[in-house]
Amino acid sequence: MKCASLLGVCLWLSLCVSAEYDHPAESEVSRFLRHLDIIPDVIETGPQDFLNVTYIGNIPADRGVQLQPMQVRDMPDLKWIANKDNYYTLLMVDPDVPSRKVPKFKEYLHWLVVNIPGNQLNLGDVRAAYVGALPLKDTGLHRYVLLLYKQPDFTKFDVEKVPQQNDEGRIKFSTKQFAEKYKLGIPLAGNFFTSIWSTDVPALHKAMFRGHVE
Repeated sequence: MKCASLLGVCLWLSLCVSAEYDHPAESEVSRFLRHLDIIPDVIETGPQDFLNVTYIGNIPADRGVQLQPMQVRDMPDLKWIANKDNYYTLLMVDPDVPSRKVPKFKEYLHWLVVNIPGNQLNLGDVRAAYVGALPLKDTGLHRYVLLLYKQPDFTKFDVEKVPQQNDEGRIKFSTKQFAEKYKLGIPLAGNFFTSIWSTDVPALHKAMFRGHVE
């Protein structure tokens, strides 16, 4: 009986170890993304690594930190470990448009760069020019998600170029559908920050879109 009992314990331990191996623990970045429901609102499965995102003034956009719209007005500096022979896609979205409670226009595409050779972002093909955080008044906290995908190869993207001053092609973007269409798989790296309306937003919007917003 003792031998049988010991055998049962050993088998149970073996199954536990096997399950742990087959289903590795969720990454730290995935836990952060899940904490604010970016998983599953934007993606189903999180990346293994954090994307290094730094705005002018050495301001990190990391792990949901709240930043002011003025702080993220200009394109950030991004760093990631890459193979020079691979191509990558970078995107930034806000799934909370016009608000997290009523996201009827989600997602809003803030930035899209495809066919980035290695980690040379400046050599990538910009399909949606960068637009910073412009949350509307009384819409609460917005989540801004940056994701990096490794492409299967150099890819022909059927996406019209969207200049900075244009909203067309940005509203109702779907990260999940985009990744599925171009076989991008699970994101390689990611990060996010949050932001809320400030008195700077009307001026920022007017300067960027040549129009007024409250």
